[in-house]
Amino acid sequence: MEVSLLALWDDAGTFARGIIIMLAFMSVMSLSTAAAKWWRFARSRSATKKFAPEFARFLQEEQLDEAIELAESSKKSSVATVLGEALAEVKPLLKDRATVTTGDINSAERAVERQSLIVLSELKRGMGILATVGATAPFVGLLGTTMGVVNAFTGMALTGSGGLAAISAGIAEALITTAFGLAVAIPAVWLYNYFQTRIDNITVEIVYTSKELIDYLIKTVGTEFGRSIFTKEFKAQQAASTEPQA
Repeated sequence: MEVSLLALWDDAGTFARGIIIMLAFMSVMSLSTAAAKWWRFARSRSATKKFAPEFARFLQEEQLDEAIELAESSKKSSVATVLGEALAEVKPLLKDRATVTTGDINSAERAVERQSLIVLSELKRGMGILATVGATAPFVGLLGTTMGVVNAFTGMALTGSGGLAAISAGIAEALITTAFGLAVAIPAVWLYNYFQTRIDNITVEIVYTSKELIDYLIKTVGTEFGRSIFTKEFKAQQAASTEPQA
């Protein structure tokens, strides 16, 4: 026996149709959100591949203006957004390197952290939609099934007919909403896990490159600074370089 979706729609009651419409809306929301995020991540990844080597070269050559300009022109890259905004904020500190203090470097670290939080918050935008659809769609479908079974048994009681044949059509109609709910939820859960993994990977890239930027700032100004994890390494290198050679 072939199942026709059009026939099921025609046979469905008002409540079941409302459930199906709601599930269709949830599916459109999750798929459109996923498409937008996929496009955002694809552009970010492509831009980062082009941005990273050029940015590293500018830093090595101490061309801060060029590095900032490159980051501003690579706004599609999440990493470039963080590094560009942070470098633009700390650039005035490097004009007179002899007067840079511990507080200045700590301020640079906080600038990187603030911009990282902003970018990561933007990357997570829309994840709540995928999580909500994946978690609630099966229950929405189950609600339609429950009400369909109730209606089937109510109709059997009113007509006075009994047996499985009398209610099988009603139960089949009711179960279709559960199938719709699962069909909506499963892709949403898959997409949520996929994008969460991508966000985790981008987070690692941002944290790593941000630490590298702070390391660069510490080594560039050529004196001792604050609480960065790179400070101890810098102090050890400076102490070793100033020891008198035998």
